[in-house]
Amino acid sequence: MRLVGYHTAEGVKIGRRDGESKLVPLGSVEQFWSDPAQAVLESAETLLDVDEVVLVPPVPAGARVLCVGLNYPEHVAEGVFQPPTHPAVFGRWTRSLTVSGTPAPVPAGEQGLDWEGELLAVIGRTLKRVSAAEALHGVFGYAAFNDLTARTTQHRTSQWTVGKNADQSGPMSEIVTADAVGDPRDGLRIVTRVNDEVVQDGNTSDMIFSVGEILAYLSQTMTLYPGDLVVTGTPSGVGYTRRPPRFLHPGDEVTVEVERVGTVRTPIVAAPEHSS
Repeated sequence: MRLVGYHTAEGVKIGRRDGESKLVPLGSVEQFWSDPAQAVLESAETLLDVDEVVLVPPVPAGARVLCVGLNYPEHVAEGVFQPPTHPAVFGRWTRSLTVSGTPAPVPAGEQGLDWEGELLAVIGRTLKRVSAAEALHGVFGYAAFNDLTARTTQHRTSQWTVGKNADQSGPMSEIVTADAVGDPRDGLRIVTRVNDEVVQDGNTSDMIFSVGEILAYLSQTMTLYPGDLVVTGTPSGVGYTRRPPRFLHPGDEVTVEVERVGTVRTPIVAAPEHSS
């Protein structure tokens, strides 16, 4: 099952893909994530045309977007970091999230944006002080994600928040339910392409901390709720570690493809001119 969000006059709603051109309405975003299983059972019979709605991330406004850095050994090495002993977690806001095809502007003062292809896990039930195995069973589904990063801003301080929350810098694919994906520890290929050139080619089997381990770690301190998103880290091949460094500029297009999950495509554009 593949889920998308879409705008209506009553607010954001969630729909299930029925083929490539139709959607089955599943109710409002907030209603859906209060009880995902029940929402699927009570899905409407009416079909909507995908081309007649504006797609948005199927994420509740109050969701946490928790991202893990340094979760692949070769990515740790390319950035000259020390291997982490615990997941290195930073936060995004839902306002930074977009869907495939949405342009991402290069912020003023940046050389460009950097790519980070990743697997995103969507929480499906409340998780509080759970084991890794319990946590994995609490995943509703997965999406492909591009953690587009403003490196100049990120590297000015030890806190990454601003550089990881540039406008429209969190593109995600449709959500695919976990039963169609399996355990990411068994291996999902992650490929990032810039203008059709492969710049990252990794596999989730190489994660330092598995999806279950990340969620279990988070759940010891903070309760995770349905609709929360956890982005699980990027493989090696990012732009800023190259010699010379390479960044995304207006006119580029970057795609992230995660095996059995989906693809998210992002055109890069110039920052809009400042208006008073």
